[in-house]
Amino acid sequence: MIIDHWIHFFFWCEAVLLFGLTCFGLHRLWLMVLFARYRNHRPEPREFWQKLPPVTIQLPVYNETFVIGRLLESVSRLDYPAGQLQIQVLDDSTDQTTQMIVGKAAELQQQGINITVLHRNSRQEFKAGALAEALPHATGDFLVILDADFVPAPDFLKKTIHYFTDPAVGMVQTRWEHLNREHSYLTRAQALWLDAHFRVEQTARSRAGYCFNFNGSAGIWRRQTILSAGGWQGDTLTEDLDLSYRAQLAGWKGIYLDDVVVPAELPMDMNGLKSQQHRWTKGSIETAMKLLPAILKSRLAWYQKLEACFHLGNWFHFLLAVLLILLTFPSMVMHQSLIYQQDYVLLAKIVAMESSLGMFLILSMVLFYSISQRNQWVWWKIVRDIPWLMAISIGLSINNSRAILEAVCGRRSPFSRTPKFALTSSSAVKTKSLCRLPAQSLCWSEIAVGLYVTSVIIYALGQQLYGIIPFLIPPGVGFFYTGIKSAFPKLYP
Repeated sequence: MIIDHWIHFFFWCEAVLLFGLTCFGLHRLWLMVLFARYRNHRPEPREFWQKLPPVTIQLPVYNETFVIGRLLESVSRLDYPAGQLQIQVLDDSTDQTTQMIVGKAAELQQQGINITVLHRNSRQEFKAGALAEALPHATGDFLVILDADFVPAPDFLKKTIHYFTDPAVGMVQTRWEHLNREHSYLTRAQALWLDAHFRVEQTARSRAGYCFNFNGSAGIWRRQTILSAGGWQGDTLTEDLDLSYRAQLAGWKGIYLDDVVVPAELPMDMNGLKSQQHRWTKGSIETAMKLLPAILKSRLAWYQKLEACFHLGNWFHFLLAVLLILLTFPSMVMHQSLIYQQDYVLLAKIVAMESSLGMFLILSMVLFYSISQRNQWVWWKIVRDIPWLMAISIGLSINNSRAILEAVCGRRSPFSRTPKFALTSSSAVKTKSLCRLPAQSLCWSEIAVGLYVTSVIIYALGQQLYGIIPFLIPPGVGFFYTGIKSAFPKLYP
């Protein structure tokens, strides 16, 4: 009797986790349907400005010695009337970056470029605080935000500013491209991950009329939109997501331009990536907790509210994945108990559920990421990178699950900068010669879970449960890679 109770307990735990992950998989399919339906519905400007409006470029910077020169050079080359363009460097730096900015700004001022440096001695409310403090000093009706590692093309403004001739448009977001895509296995996986977000998710949501998010950089805001939506607020780690939802709830329209591209750098070491993922995950859950009550009470249609719930809560699938992986050994013991009891009917039902839902989740991910590469389809790169991306995604699930739990428990944490080094895919210099974020103790938990998954694989081999092994290899590889690369960041690639 006790064994039967445990069998049913683990069965229902596994069923609930698989059901939750299946819901996220179905949502992924729904985004693909929306993308297929609206991919050719490119937005067009309502009209074109006869006289270009005043624009302020805002550059939030914190200790960016490697990339600040490149950033200032790129924005100084923007093709826009000099009298209508202001550049603000929002400097919170505590190292030599400040001196570099002051020197470069003086050089650009001598060339007739309107550039000012706003330095803060504290990082109060981090990036949101810097943007909020700079807003009263901005002369532009429209505000371009560029993070330190972005390199806009000279025609960036002329390709985007005309969408604001529609007075309902409050924000325009462009697509990110990746300067160092081919630098390593890690950067290739990240590029594929972000391509799916920008090419599929952003296109589907924006063109189908759902709420979508400003991505924090490579976008433009109407000044009045920021003010009417409550301004920049630093009570979440994703001030960009927070403001974009508040603006859309206030009635403003957002535009996403898939064919306007701004290249930037991807994190090139695991601890930098984990820091970025922790910030994005925790900030998204904080934003969900902050705004979902208002979203559910808003005048949005029910399907728009449902999409917003999936969008803001999407990171919960990492927590479900961790719990499901930890349940693999009890699940296999449950299988063996059913064989011992000769309860083959229940065993067949459980195996059918596990295998069918597992295959559905894998296939939905493969299709999702493959579609994102539609404009640069190279089959061998897809075959090479998607399994690696899936492994790394699972490997990051402990890091992201911690961020979820911290957000749910209301634990505050600082805005942790992601190091950038001005390296491209062809750079000869490796990241091992540059400074990195220190390893966190969490890496040993990832290695421990990798050992656990390896033990389960060995057990499965001993019990001749070969069918589950293909599902366990990606988690095993992912946890080992994530943990080892965090503990020993000088290992390459």
